[in-house]
Amino acid sequence: MAQLAAHDGAELLGGGTDLMVAVNAGRHPVGTVIALDRVPELARWRRDGDRLVLGAGLTYRQLLEPGLAELAPALAQAARTVGSPQIRNAGTLGGNLATASPAGDTLPVLAALDATIETRSTRGRRLVAFPDFFLGPKQTALEPDEVIVAAHVQVAAGPQEFLKVGTRNAMVIAVASAAVVVDRRARSVRVGLGSVGPTPLRAPAAEALAAGSVDWDRQTIDDAAVFEQFGRLVSDAARPIDDHRSSADYRRHCVGVLARRALVRIFAP
Repeated sequence: MAQLAAHDGAELLGGGTDLMVAVNAGRHPVGTVIALDRVPELARWRRDGDRLVLGAGLTYRQLLEPGLAELAPALAQAARTVGSPQIRNAGTLGGNLATASPAGDTLPVLAALDATIETRSTRGRRLVAFPDFFLGPKQTALEPDEVIVAAHVQVAAGPQEFLKVGTRNAMVIAVASAAVVVDRRARSVRVGLGSVGPTPLRAPAAEALAAGSVDWDRQTIDDAAVFEQFGRLVSDAARPIDDHRSSADYRRHCVGVLARRALVRIFAP
């Protein structure tokens, strides 16, 4: 934090999997660079009761490690879909947050987990609710002198699923993605959507329908029509655009299908 405060306009470098693409293409000149991989505290995680504190320097590979994957399975599922092994060894959770791409693979999961983002500066510590952190495509509420240090999420209290669609089967940017997180204790179902809006989205109407339709004693949804309606409500919550990777209509359709499939996997009798 002191180095960032002392060097106005310095670039923060985690894994560099986004920044270096822009630098190598000549789109992003850089001056002073502060390498965050030299800060080992950022690459740690801990359990604090029913909460996880995930260091911003955790790589996608670390999110896949069994001890952590058991506690945040949807994050592990999302991490598994990111790029190649080389990218997963370098790219970080904090980088995904700071880049704030609508297609960031961990972001729908963090949305569904009601994550809180922890930042620090020489002025102190700040906790930012996940929806408040994202202001638009590649825009965040991070102040110039702040560093993302962690994401706080709930330990898994039920099944979790993450699914995405891309223009091919591997190493691809998401055309649409969806995370479904179940909390058996709270009897809630939460949905996070990616690549279908300017920021990660939730689908509150779909969440309410699903939670109200679950037989929580048996952990099933017995009415098959609920799954179809759930998918339609998720599609309705999307705010996609047309771009070179997909049409808005296709994204809207896809995200509803993905969410329905996730709910079926979790609750089909």
